[in-house]
Amino acid sequence: MSGHLRLGVNIDHVATIRNARGGEHPCPIRAAHVAAQAGADGITAHLREDRRHMTDADIARLVAEIELPLNLEMAATEEMLEIALKARPHAACIVPERRAERTTEGGLDAAGQHNLLRPFVGRLLEAGIRVSLFIVPETRQIEAAARLGAPVVELHTGPYAHSGAGADERARLATAAREAAALGLEVHAGHGLSFGNVGPVAAIPELAELNIGHFLVGEAVFTGLGPAIREMRRRMDAARAGERA
Repeated sequence: MSGHLRLGVNIDHVATIRNARGGEHPCPIRAAHVAAQAGADGITAHLREDRRHMTDADIARLVAEIELPLNLEMAATEEMLEIALKARPHAACIVPERRAERTTEGGLDAAGQHNLLRPFVGRLLEAGIRVSLFIVPETRQIEAAARLGAPVVELHTGPYAHSGAGADERARLATAAREAAALGLEVHAGHGLSFGNVGPVAAIPELAELNIGHFLVGEAVFTGLGPAIREMRRRMDAARAGERA
């Protein structure tokens, strides 16, 4: 297997719990510090148009207060572009976004939206922000991401995590990861990953990073956030080493 597989911890749903009652508790910035202490390699946060999870103030505090790289998930809108250019996170992952969806549904259509996405990718890169595109594991989308100049793709693992055809979807992810790596792209993956299904994905050698959030925040209700992250880290490392978790 290849070397260290990074774990990006998405803290959106800590903010979701806070927002359900208002106020300041639980604090997503505190969650980011806990994640760092538990072995996370980065923090992911999605600033949505309707601010249902993170707020602008949350993003500003994350940039100012955490030492881990911040991966800002964002839609390709002028509002989000201006926020990203002001905040200067380590990375920006462009995702599709619909106000009515409960969570991100499907991947970005990098092929069909080339003309829309190109200036966003270009301006983020010019600002020194690493750009990734959240796409389904298809050759057409991978090649489009490469043409757009994005250095990173994040493969949507939702169909793998939630379908009854896990082996087939895992093979699809592995093929896509090889194709992307062959084009010189750094390859990440995420969505719906849990203790039970992370191993086969973590074992894909071309993957450099997994981004996991909802499951970890949910598991934290029972075990605490730090222990949940450490257990995920252990399972990822075991899979990458070819061991059984």
